[in-house]
Amino acid sequence: MSRPSSTPAARKAAGFRLSARHREWVAGYLFVAPDAIGLFIFAGLPMLLALGLGFFTLDGFGGFQFSGLANYRRMFVDPLFLQSLKVTLAYVLMLVPSLYIVGLALALMVQKGSALNAVIRSMFFLPQMVSLVVVALVWQVLLVDKIGFVPKMTGFLGLGGLSWLGDPDLALVSVVVVSVWFLMGFYMLIFLGGLQDIPKEYYEAARMDGAGYFAQLRHITLPLLRPTSFFVLLVSTVAAVAGGQAFDLIYVMTKGGPANSTSLAIYYIYQQAFQYNEYGYAAAMASFLVLLLMAMTLLLFVLTRGGRFNYD
Repeated sequence: MSRPSSTPAARKAAGFRLSARHREWVAGYLFVAPDAIGLFIFAGLPMLLALGLGFFTLDGFGGFQFSGLANYRRMFVDPLFLQSLKVTLAYVLMLVPSLYIVGLALALMVQKGSALNAVIRSMFFLPQMVSLVVVALVWQVLLVDKIGFVPKMTGFLGLGGLSWLGDPDLALVSVVVVSVWFLMGFYMLIFLGGLQDIPKEYYEAARMDGAGYFAQLRHITLPLLRPTSFFVLLVSTVAAVAGGQAFDLIYVMTKGGPANSTSLAIYYIYQQAFQYNEYGYAAAMASFLVLLLMAMTLLLFVLTRGGRFNYD
């Protein structure tokens, strides 16, 4: 039998002991605290600063004047900014489904742990090891009109007259194709991780019941990949809207052209800030882009229920 505390100080200390549940909460918050602090310092503070700078007119040379909501009103009547939002939306709608389909297809193809599949996985992931600037320069040479490798190959199909980077209808498609080529290995690895978490017993039971490959894919693989699918859709959408790798590709390959057909919102914001010294206006547009991204993330959470599903 335990002995009661003998002194008032010991009884007071015993009274402040946390329960096991509260100790778990404290431990959990302490574990996430470093990341939360870093996220606030390197992401939260810059966003708050940009939101505040949007109320000022800054020229980068000491000019500093309060302008109220002028910058925020200006972006809604700026045809080039509205055009950049349309280009960004088109880029997202082309890139995100493409990355999902290609990444999942590659993961299904190489999920077996053979030596050959290990080599193929490395080949698909190899673009991730190269600088994006180098990738953009190489693809710019491959796509150059008439003398590039791609125009010569498509010439055999009767498509030799296409200008992959010079035609406004094809330039954004070309950037999307290069983006998918660069990122497909990364998303393949994410899907491979999700596939390995699916119990093999489910497939054995399905085969015993006579289910074919596509029936297993539809009723086992895809439903149990919902958390992974949600993560892939969320990360690829955020990367597409925020610019991610697209900024480097566009800066090197097209400079936003031709006719602003590849001018994503993030590239237009860069131009306003660092080419035209419109820092306040750029900050206002960046703040709006963050709000837009948060709204899209919330919509994705609602539509997919955060990737949750019922095992039953």
